[in-house]
Amino acid sequence: MTCRPFRALALALAVALALVAALAAPLQAATPSPAEAEIARLERDWNDAYGANELAKYFGSYADDAVLIFYGARSTVADYRKSWTASVSAGDRPESVKLSDLVIRVAPGGDTAVASYLLAVRTRHPNAASTDELAFESDVWQKRGGAWKVVHVHYSAVPPK
Repeated sequence: MTCRPFRALALALAVALALVAALAAPLQAATPSPAEAEIARLERDWNDAYGANELAKYFGSYADDAVLIFYGARSTVADYRKSWTASVSAGDRPESVKLSDLVIRVAPGGDTAVASYLLAVRTRHPNAASTDELAFESDVWQKRGGAWKVVHVHYSAVPPK
């Protein structure tokens, strides 16, 4: 009869270990790879540069041949830079930029990554009024010459409720 408590304890221990293993597997999968961590840092730095109107740093992250889609229209980096610089010069400036719900996927070769996130932007206008916009953004990063560059952006504003 002394075996029953031992068997019950062994069974309870086996169930507990199986439960811990089952719960730990998603945690291990959630640990970002070095490339994912690097893209997350680049996205934060890039969006911080946008919010601070550091135009050289912001535009320096784009590949020259990047394809940009803002508000349903395709643009080049040169055209976007021209329109954004004019807008900032006219007094339209981001007050705050908050990135959330960041999801990153890195291609098996490790030289291409997609970052998708929700972006909350508050813009100050020349008349001192501010507007808030919420958008989904997806960015494609590609490693070129050893450096990550943005090669595609798709920005879709979320309609106000």
